[in-house]
Amino acid sequence: MQSNGVGTDSDGEGADSAVRDGHIKLRRMMRRGVTVLLGAVLVSLLTWQGLSMRVAYVALGPGPTVDALGEYEYTDDNDQVQSMSLITADEAASSESAGQLRLVTVRIHDNVDLLRALYYWMSDDYAVVPREFQYPDDKSKDEIAAEQAEMWVNSQSAAETAALRALGEEVEVTVTDVADDSPSNGELVTGDVITQVAGEPVTSQERLAELLTQALAAAPGETVELSLAREDTVVTADVEPQEHEDGTAVLPGVMVEPVQEDPYDLTVTTEGLNIGGPSAGLIFALAMVDRVTPEDLTGGLIIAGTGEIDEDGNVGPIGGVAQKVVGAKSDGATVFLTPAANCETAKANAPEGLTLVKVDTLDDALESLSALRSGGTPSTC
Repeated sequence: MQSNGVGTDSDGEGADSAVRDGHIKLRRMMRRGVTVLLGAVLVSLLTWQGLSMRVAYVALGPGPTVDALGEYEYTDDNDQVQSMSLITADEAASSESAGQLRLVTVRIHDNVDLLRALYYWMSDDYAVVPREFQYPDDKSKDEIAAEQAEMWVNSQSAAETAALRALGEEVEVTVTDVADDSPSNGELVTGDVITQVAGEPVTSQERLAELLTQALAAAPGETVELSLAREDTVVTADVEPQEHEDGTAVLPGVMVEPVQEDPYDLTVTTEGLNIGGPSAGLIFALAMVDRVTPEDLTGGLIIAGTGEIDEDGNVGPIGGVAQKVVGAKSDGATVFLTPAANCETAKANAPEGLTLVKVDTLDDALESLSALRSGGTPSTC
């Protein structure tokens, strides 16, 4: 009996030891679990914080498109919805079109966090670029907006000049003032129309500057001959171009401006659109021609396009074409008028079903629209 009692006590101590060991293991497991849990929470918080951090990049994506032949709506300062026609003309000259000519834009997504930047980076419809490309450190947002607004207005002016030229209204680059101390005083007088520089036709103010710059580069310090229409006679003048601070050549003390008749009273209204930059110039010019041409230049198609235009109707390349073709297609366009220099980028990003028409000039675009209306094949990218 005594032996049994001893055996019983021994069994009890073994059981207590096992329980203690179990508790110790359980506590260790709980500590490990808490440690793992806290680590996971910390990693999650750090990951979320990292993904939520703003990055020094912006994303460029498809922006809204606007039919230059139609009306658009905007909310005025009194929160009233207004409806405006983008381009109008004298009622007697104005015509309507069944199709559309849509200008296209790029939307800039700023204040992008890392997670959103990764999404944009993986999307074919967006481009992620360093923020300083869009917002240089030496310029404020207000300064950049002012520059964009100025280019927007200038593009409309150049488009009107090019459109009126296509409609048969030539430009006369006219001398409006000659300063008393100008080297050209006595050679030029107010009212002179500059028709040639060294035998090359002057078709616009831009072309005049280009020809003077070429003459200065070819013979610095030498005079160049201008042909002038003065009243009812043709005369010549020898003037000396001088280099301007922007690198172009000017005639010091001489003011000129392009003079062109506008029998159609063309007007562009863009209030409330909040769009800037020069890239709508081509579409502006086409829409102006279409507005006062009895024939529907669109042929009933939804046509989009882009391109900076100068007064001579030359179409230059622009940025963001990869996003603009996407925006054009999403708004129903089947044809996209593309500056020749942008063709490769446009081809690499164009959605299926969007025909890329290559243009170098306003005349190219008009010929391409004519080919589309007649069932022909325009020049494509």
